Amino acid sequence: MAAPVECSGGPLIVIRGLRKTYRLRGRADVEAIGDITCDVARGEFVALVGPSGCGKTTLLKVLAGLLAPSGGTFLFDGQPLTGPRNDFGIVFQNPVLPAWRSVMDNVLLPIDILRRDRRAHRARALELLTLVNLEGFLDRYPFELSGGMQQRVSLCRALIHDPSVLLMDEPFGALDAMTREEMNDELLRIWEETRKTVLFITHSISEAVYLADRVLVLSARPSRVTAEVPVPLPRPRRLGMRFSPEFSAAVLQIREVLGLKSS
Repeated sequence: MAAPVECSGGPLIVIRGLRKTYRLRGRADVEAIGDITCDVARGEFVALVGPSGCGKTTLLKVLAGLLAPSGGTFLFDGQPLTGPRNDFGIVFQNPVLPAWRSVMDNVLLPIDILRRDRRAHRARALELLTLVNLEGFLDRYPFELSGGMQQRVSLCRALIHDPSVLLMDEPFGALDAMTREEMNDELLRIWEETRKTVLFITHSISEAVYLADRVLVLSARPSRVTAEVPVPLPRPRRLGMRFSPEFSAAVLQIREVLGLKSS
């Protein structure tokens, strides 16, 4: 079998002592992120898992520039983050597709917001929609699509402006088990082709191990990185790897770090 992917170059993302505290009027402050330090290599697929309410989504919003950190540093390609970046693509659990825009227009939404040439990007949008098997749905509207199809559109929208990084917050959490497995393989296929740097938040330990090069385990709030678990599975990933001893060992290690009982 092929060897695991090795990411070239130095860290694309450098996080040192990142903290986030919410100041609430008339109530006690809420410390969501306690002290997170980690690096992410260019082209690496990193998953983050942790208890509910541990600050995973807050961390992603800070990295996306949507929230200001309360302390620490975040460097992207050697430069400090000062706000939202055009070279980040974001996929949330809810696809958030405007109901009045067709599939093609939803994919092109970032192009409209960035005031780029729609005609120049239409061919790329068609390539992406073909990649996720939606080339026959260009003129359909969100209400005409299944949940999995909507999330495919959301993924295409995040990729249309060719971002360097994909930030994904429980993107498949609302899907049924079969569709979720299909979307896992869809994402891996796109990642193999584009080699984007991916930070992927999930509550599913098995999903994290199946997708990622490395899994960061976060503590309860205020969150800290309590363990880094490398995934020894070769790429490309195949569904049968979920039954391998290496897969089971990585899942068990993460469960033990989280204090979960083994079934």
